[in-house]
Amino acid sequence: MYKFLLLVFVFCYINVNAQEQAMQLVQKVKAKLDVVNDYTAEGKMRTDVTFIKAPVGKVKVYYKKPNKFRLERNGGISILPKGGISINISSMIVVNGYMALDAGTAVVGTTNTRVIKLLPNAENSDIILSTLYIDEANLVIRKSVTTTRENGTYEMEMFYGKFISYGLPDKVIFSFNTKDYKLPKGVTLELDDVDQATKEKMKGKKGKVEIIYANYAINSGLAESIFK
Repeated sequence: MYKFLLLVFVFCYINVNAQEQAMQLVQKVKAKLDVVNDYTAEGKMRTDVTFIKAPVGKVKVYYKKPNKFRLERNGGISILPKGGISINISSMIVVNGYMALDAGTAVVGTTNTRVIKLLPNAENSDIILSTLYIDEANLVIRKSVTTTRENGTYEMEMFYGKFISYGLPDKVIFSFNTKDYKLPKGVTLELDDVDQATKEKMKGKKGKVEIIYANYAINSGLAESIFK
């Protein structure tokens, strides 16, 4: 009995310690992103959805801490969740009200990452599970998979270059897969020049949005009026 209790104690200690280390890693990534108070970014957006040949559109993105976000699009087709969840990295880092679990390691591209699963404490949370693939050496998220109650499952992969010191990617690929031929409620379709029959064929198919940023203007002091 004594040995059994000792084993239980050791197991619980290791488990709690692993959870604390996982949360500490997430907090380090968040601290790196928190250095960015605001930014303006320009780039090009490519949308790839079955049955649609979409042109490349120019985008301009505005962000201000903690959660103000705006995307301006010039040309092309936009299929993005409302609120900019697809390209606002800060929205992926949640600490308060979540439990972090260490899920081992995985290779994303050519980078070794630590896999952290974030589970909400509240039963009615819109996010059911968020899985982060964290590059520990650079404290950036290489990939995330988020499952929500209302908007399905979304996946985002980030590629970094000259702005990696701020935790900001040069390229983002957002993808989703709808269920039962029904687009998630949070996905907006801006298909002014596409007929209804094509829109119906899209339902339930895979979608991908790719954004390549040309440059960032960081901590320039964005006015609140930009987000109104």
